[in-house]
Amino acid sequence: MGGCLSKPKPVEVKVELTLLEKEKETDVMSPNGKASPFSDGRPNGAPGHCSDEDSAPALRSHHKPHDYVEASVCHVKDLENGQMREVDLGSGRALLIKEHGEFSAIGHKCPHYGAPLVKGVLSKGHVRCPWHGACFNISTGDIEDFPGLDSLPTFQVRVEKDKVIIRANKQALQSQKRTRAMTKCSAVVNANTGFSHVFIIGAGPAGLVCAETLRQEGFTDRIVMCTMDKHQPYDRPKLSKSLESTAEHLRLRSMEFFQNHDIELLTEKEVASVDVRSKTVTFRDGLKMEYRKLFIATGSKPKPLNYKGKDVENVFYLRTPEDANNIARLVNNKNAVIVGTSFIGMEVAAALTDKAHSVSVIGIESVPFRKVLGEKVGKAIMKMFETNRVKFYMLNEVSEMRGQHGQLKEVVLKSGKVLRADVCVIGTGSIPATSFLKQSGIHMDSKGFISVSKMMQTNVDGVFAGGDVAMFPLSLRSNKKVNVPHWQMAHMHGRVAALNMMGRIVEIKTVPYFWTAMFGKSIRYAGHGEGFDDVIIQGDLDELKFVAFYTKSEEVVAVASMNYDPIVSRVAEVFGSGKGIKKRDVEMLSLLGKYKNMRTSSNLPASPKCDNAIESLYTFWCPAALLSPPKRPQQTVVPMSADSNPTVEIQPHYSVLNQITNKTDKRSMQATTYKRKIKQPAHHICCSLHYQEELGFESWSVGLLHCLHSIG
Repeated sequence: MGGCLSKPKPVEVKVELTLLEKEKETDVMSPNGKASPFSDGRPNGAPGHCSDEDSAPALRSHHKPHDYVEASVCHVKDLENGQMREVDLGSGRALLIKEHGEFSAIGHKCPHYGAPLVKGVLSKGHVRCPWHGACFNISTGDIEDFPGLDSLPTFQVRVEKDKVIIRANKQALQSQKRTRAMTKCSAVVNANTGFSHVFIIGAGPAGLVCAETLRQEGFTDRIVMCTMDKHQPYDRPKLSKSLESTAEHLRLRSMEFFQNHDIELLTEKEVASVDVRSKTVTFRDGLKMEYRKLFIATGSKPKPLNYKGKDVENVFYLRTPEDANNIARLVNNKNAVIVGTSFIGMEVAAALTDKAHSVSVIGIESVPFRKVLGEKVGKAIMKMFETNRVKFYMLNEVSEMRGQHGQLKEVVLKSGKVLRADVCVIGTGSIPATSFLKQSGIHMDSKGFISVSKMMQTNVDGVFAGGDVAMFPLSLRSNKKVNVPHWQMAHMHGRVAALNMMGRIVEIKTVPYFWTAMFGKSIRYAGHGEGFDDVIIQGDLDELKFVAFYTKSEEVVAVASMNYDPIVSRVAEVFGSGKGIKKRDVEMLSLLGKYKNMRTSSNLPASPKCDNAIESLYTFWCPAALLSPPKRPQQTVVPMSADSNPTVEIQPHYSVLNQITNKTDKRSMQATTYKRKIKQPAHHICCSLHYQEELGFESWSVGLLHCLHSIG
């Protein structure tokens, strides 16, 4: 067999690749002959939705022409279907989008934290934020998934003489956000009346979104929301990342907002009990409130830590803005000890490194985040902290807090090690704040989590629960009931609960998404990786540029990344569409990535044809591309030898190729590549690898990959 390759006569063969799912989209003109349906002046062609000023529709008629700016931003052919471009209108910027041949324009920044949406993911009529996963409808600008409370402004788009023209309100261009229109309470209400049509316990993201959704959807009866905090709702995730931030700086809505939309907020009110038979809530101070619908969103509270010396001062459970401010004030040039390697604990440790004299972290695991992110990722993060002067005492616990004149001076570990400490922050996890429900008849598990349906309803009619306290069916995990204490998830719980209170019958279907930030670097995470049994790493952990795929059996159940945007948002789109990602897909991606790196880092001469073939395979197999299958080239030039025996094009290089047969799944498909031993340097040895549609692109690419892998 080896003799038939002694004098190869390479030729080139064009291999036809047919798309497996969707053909390449073509530009479709509107019936009026224009490339946009919005020439009639309607904002993004969306009747019933306000553009620019949803929060104040009554003011729209007072706008003068000089309140608007109009600009030609590009040629009609400058954007392909599925593309986005950030464009400058002079008075501000907008995001121009082309999907299914139609143009639309919306705000270019995510209202949550200002992420550039042009770097996000466009899919099926919405754009997903690359940082934290919020989704916005490209026609209406409305927020469809969270985090964040506000929607995006929309702008009028028209096409004239092949030029795309955007007309936008100047104020909307500057604000880059829009509060959806809300109704007001039409019922005659006495503020002292002990009855509310909807009563919300908790003023975190779940409670707040529940109240706002009710008003957005036309609910005109009384809404009362209570909280144990003395502050109106604030951005709690920022507490551990920005310790100097005040409650005023962190607030999500102003008191004026609540007054304008008839949402009554009771601060410093703790609920003592709930009687579901009489539909009555009793406060700790003895006052009572009757309700028709009840939403429980009390969140979590810090898990208590057992140790000697609990009377020592300057030991904190980070819970309020005052706690954060006190930690920042006391730690200046002092010794800080963090107990626990939770996300909160690690974020606080990172935030203190440029303030404290020393920062020490105590953890019961061998590496931080091992249960959530895996040991390899945990070690990489631990190394990043050590590089920033943080010292770890792992596989350890606190025995005692020692003080002098009542002030903390030392933390004693069970190992006997004594750490100097002036400030200690305990971040050992949390438990649901539901002890007041023990005698209520509302079903809870042994840990205090409330069991709810897909509609966020408890076992009691008219009583709903959401946020950190809820155990709910997660569609991503075959409706297994899980607890997902994420900021984003709490938002969606509140919205789903509100819609079902109004009889809309909406099920929870969102993909869990969270993030953490340390030393200016962010880790993003989507999915639910509980119980994962393997982690496949793409990229470089040492360089802190990686993607980690968490698998359980043969399925990818979650993904995390650092410096790899927008991969997590892309995978969230895959999960959200109901598609799965197979472990073998990720392994294939890993091999392709290694081959690409090998060609880049080796001294092999350039081989454009081979590189192009690999790039096509890499794009196809990338799980992120499952969202919208890549536009595989209709013609791909694959090098071929005259005798039709498959190998690959190689520049001066030795290789031993063996016969490989690959079978895929249960489809009885087979792709076979015959590889010959090459005894001499091959200056232009080519491969024949006919793509056969009956084999499927998967089988064909597996065969080619084996060829390529054998070279490496």
